[in-house]
Amino acid sequence: MIIRADESLFETVPDLKFGIIHYNRIDLRNAPGMLEGRIDLFYRELELSLEDKPVTDIPGIAEWRKVWKAFGKDPGRYRPSAEALMRRIKKGEAPSPINLGADLNNFFSLREGIPCGLYDADRLSGPATIRKGTVDDAYEGLNGRMNSLENILVSADEAGPFGSPFVDSGRTAVTNKTEKALHVLYLRPSVDVGEAMALADNIGRLFTSVAGGSFRVALLHKENTETRFPEEE
Repeated sequence: MIIRADESLFETVPDLKFGIIHYNRIDLRNAPGMLEGRIDLFYRELELSLEDKPVTDIPGIAEWRKVWKAFGKDPGRYRPSAEALMRRIKKGEAPSPINLGADLNNFFSLREGIPCGLYDADRLSGPATIRKGTVDDAYEGLNGRMNSLENILVSADEAGPFGSPFVDSGRTAVTNKTEKALHVLYLRPSVDVGEAMALADNIGRLFTSVAGGSFRVALLHKENTETRFPEEE
């Protein structure tokens, strides 16, 4: 699997960084018994911490609102996914369980305050590219609507866009049958390369400690715009 970041992105936001994790032989069918309770506890503690704190003060959310504006999108109308999740938490509307992969992805997004996308790698066609969405880019999202992706970062394969830090598509959504997955972390631009790699590695380790399997990590940034993962490890 090849995944790259369009070099023109770094002309707009030079410090953009994407953590990329490729999982093999994972099992999303059964979550450990204590996991749901621990995630619920985290959501309740997060809700309490947000009582007197604006969501936009969270560093990751503040930085991604700036990225949104830099690429020409109004974050007040089209919120980054982490901000949308955080606002739900603040209102006492924690995400409902979906499946092990999606639940972990939401947890990591809220823990770090950054958009994250998790995709079934077997549903991808050819190389994947992270680029700026055009007027022609749209898909039916996990929100049940057709979403325009113009001026929003998208991940696209040979069949078209499949993910974004706004909302992901149903085409590549992980299910209980997913065995290989691609995790895209839309990292805070302000973090340095070492911190970014350490965070991606931490997420990979925690994910596989629950879902099993193995993982490989890469970081895309202006000095390294492409990576390749082997089909099997």
